[in-house]
Amino acid sequence: MAKLSDPLVVGSVIGDIIDAISPSVKMTVIFNSNRQVYNGREFFPSAVINKPKVEVHGGDMRSFFTLVMTDPDVPGPSDPYLREHLHWMVTDIPGTTDATFGRELVNYEMPRPNIGIHRFVFLLFKQKRRQTVKSTPSSRDRFNTRKFAEENELGVPVAAVYFNAQRETAARRR
Repeated sequence: MAKLSDPLVVGSVIGDIIDAISPSVKMTVIFNSNRQVYNGREFFPSAVINKPKVEVHGGDMRSFFTLVMTDPDVPGPSDPYLREHLHWMVTDIPGTTDATFGRELVNYEMPRPNIGIHRFVFLLFKQKRRQTVKSTPSSRDRFNTRKFAEENELGVPVAAVYFNAQRETAARRR
């Protein structure tokens, strides 16, 4: 059971996207080779144009993982009626490696929040075996992490982290 002080509870990742997490491995997410994602850290969309390096620490080479990146705040956090938008999916990532060793099912799409502050969530699921995920989601829009995990027998995430981003305002000229 997650504690009320857990940043995933405070940020409503647990509740809005998933029901629980069973942290058993460590995942690091780094943009532009030096900007690590921490729960609640804010990034400008211009800082997350290119896909990040995602490393899995723990497990072994016989373990395989699925990475999901989603935005639960579409079109805006006050009324996210289009929840969730799938930004990236990589399966069959061997333990103790990074996402480049996996199979990219849905290519990385940079965050483009229009209204309010959006959460961009990385969830890591441990697969029961290689090639657990059989099909690519039919659409990025209205993706449902819970349903996807259930349909592919992924269970609860073993690692999760999220960052916040909002639209960058245009530079004002004087």
